[in-house]
Amino acid sequence: MSVARVRTPAAALLAALLLILLAAGCTSGDGSEPGTAPSGGGADVKVLAVKIDNVAPARPQTGLERADIVYVEQVEAGLSRLLAVYASDVPPVVGPVRSARESDLELLRQFDRPVLAFSGARSALLPAIERAPLDAVPPSAAPGAYFRGPERPAPHNLYLRPERIPYAAGGVGAVEALGLRFGPAPPGGRAEDSRTVRFPSARTTFTWSAERARWLVALDGSPARTSEGEPLGAATVIVQDVAVRPSAFGDRAGNNTPFTETVGSGNALVLRDGKAYEARWARPSAAADTEFSTPDGKRIDLANGPLWIVYEPR
Repeated sequence: MSVARVRTPAAALLAALLLILLAAGCTSGDGSEPGTAPSGGGADVKVLAVKIDNVAPARPQTGLERADIVYVEQVEAGLSRLLAVYASDVPPVVGPVRSARESDLELLRQFDRPVLAFSGARSALLPAIERAPLDAVPPSAAPGAYFRGPERPAPHNLYLRPERIPYAAGGVGAVEALGLRFGPAPPGGRAEDSRTVRFPSARTTFTWSAERARWLVALDGSPARTSEGEPLGAATVIVQDVAVRPSAFGDRAGNNTPFTETVGSGNALVLRDGKAYEARWARPSAAADTEFSTPDGKRIDLANGPLWIVYEPR
């Protein structure tokens, strides 16, 4: 006659503890599932970056309002140019598209092999673009994706149809790809109505609109508009104090191309919710994300919506 095994209360308790320990071992140390990034880290997101014209004949730009991030950079003759970064939402048309610069290659190292759409580049810069950890998509690589608009003169009339290049939006924003977060404002701050960043031949102004909960953008003194005529605005603006130095490149008119140093550290000003917050930025290497913190070292979160980052020369 067989004897049935009887589980004692102590044995049952031991089995339950083993199950708890096994379940705990199936998650990472921060409680996330295996193979997922810890909460708050940079997301593995493929982004599309498009170099955008920013002189008067190029305005209003098309598709700029749907960018997750817009960078404002200084280029030749003290003018400004934009780098629009998309991930969560990509418009059917973006432009006018202009040429890439050396500064873009270092800036874009923060993203995981981004797609860069641009009209071209100086021949001396092309080898550096080919070596850079990005997927370059100029018109020569995707001629069917670009077209010339009839209402403007060249070179201010080249537009991109993103659906015709090898890129698909992932539904996660480019802000998260940088390891930044949306969240409550830090304590303190001072009321701020308007802020202007000046380049030698260009200026960008952000004016707070409580009605729209946005910093409305003005370019060279004129209110910026979408191609549909709506005001262009940002939820958060970061004015990042950077070194801008001459580079080894120039344009056909003999003007030197400035190089904006985005690796290093310095001061910043974060504009959100009608207030200005003093901040610090730090990026220890080209492969690292840029971190923004309060002067006492606490992370600064962003207001939900488009982010504009302006590189203000020291």
